[in-house]
Amino acid sequence: MENATPVAKGPFVVKDCDLITQATGIRASNLKEFRDGLSRAPVESVYHHFWGRLMRPQFDEPEYNNDFASWTMRGLNDKVLAERLSMVVPSDFEDLEDLRREILEVLDQRSSDSDLLPWAGGEQKFFFLQSQIVIFDTGLTFDHPLDMASYLPSFSTGSIFFHFIDARGRTEHRRDDFSLWLRGFGEEFRPLARMLTGIDPYFSSLKEIRKLVTQTFQHYFEERP
Repeated sequence: MENATPVAKGPFVVKDCDLITQATGIRASNLKEFRDGLSRAPVESVYHHFWGRLMRPQFDEPEYNNDFASWTMRGLNDKVLAERLSMVVPSDFEDLEDLRREILEVLDQRSSDSDLLPWAGGEQKFFFLQSQIVIFDTGLTFDHPLDMASYLPSFSTGSIFFHFIDARGRTEHRRDDFSLWLRGFGEEFRPLARMLTGIDPYFSSLKEIRKLVTQTFQHYFEERP
């Protein structure tokens, strides 16, 4: 149930961010090693391989939605497992440990399908990575949602990542910063907040998410009496 108590109202302070990729020292060449590595990797590595990929330059349309699925197809040539991993939606889980457990279950199910453990050669090893977020102050603030609406198309992809993706891991009820701020105005913008929380970012690029957020704001204000 949604908390009816408004949060404190104040200006929306726009932040930007970047991700610094770090090695974990864990790697895998086959399915067994991959499962073992995933069970030992820092939970931040799970986050990196599902969400951090949004911050990396994409030169073409990725076939799969997370790094685990992409590698099992490219490195192990296991299309069945790649498709199963691609169907795991991180926003469906309460936290990253629940997400990790689901991935491990998918791997265990695939292992039980076949005794084969295909080896990936040389350059096709999977390297478990993690990332550290670096936050920047843009100097941009908004006192009212209507003022923000016209500026949203110019938000950097880093700002969209910080306020719409990263926010879900650090705010109450896993809300994005936009909808949480809107709740501070009481009932007035509660419908807009609900529309924003209904956007699932997993299947979109940051540019697409920015477009969806912008359209949601603009349509809301266009339809207001």
